Amino acid sequence: MPAVPAPRCAASVAALLALVGCGSATVSGGGSPARAKWVGSVVRTPDGGQLRTTIYYGPWQCSAAFIARCESKCAAQGYPLMGCMWLADFKGDWQGRFLLMPAEAGGRLAITHCCCDYPKVADPESLRKVWSRSRLRFREEWAKELGTWPNTAGRAWPGHHLRDFLHGGDPTAPGNVLPVPDDVHTTINAEYPACYAPGGKWLTPGPERPYSD
Repeated sequence: MPAVPAPRCAASVAALLALVGCGSATVSGGGSPARAKWVGSVVRTPDGGQLRTTIYYGPWQCSAAFIARCESKCAAQGYPLMGCMWLADFKGDWQGRFLLMPAEAGGRLAITHCCCDYPKVADPESLRKVWSRSRLRFREEWAKELGTWPNTAGRAWPGHHLRDFLHGGDPTAPGNVLPVPDDVHTTINAEYPACYAPGGKWLTPGPERPYSD
């Protein structure tokens, strides 16, 4: 089912996420429940409506279509694709009024990471320091668009960088940072080396609908 863009707030999120290689809209389907789930607070949109964001967390193997898109993205930058990780799904639900009538809209965006064969940077710790200085302001900007930055018992979730520091990821680009629970962050980080290694499972296509709501 294609995404139905809600007004500006959700539309700007969709545009932002597209910068990091998100897949097309996805539909919940078969499979086991997501590894984790976050339901955001309701945010008022400029048109007077309300937006609630839900994030479902993998990681899952990318579908064949997502792998094909990653291959094109990597090739355009001059690198071969080593793997593709489907990290999460964003689900947006909007309620408001359209043509003076009550209306609802929503859709999903798959958050994927293309493990292109990027060269490793000499000093990834310098990028980590930039993020450390910027994370509080980044969370505040997130909150304006999607609700309070996710936390567990008052402890803020880590910000996962889709393109990691070792491979030159931008520390503060909005489209490169995803809040994830601690255990999911540990799992993703543990799998990243395999995604960049040749012949791993992350280059094998997975299902189009890997989880259930």
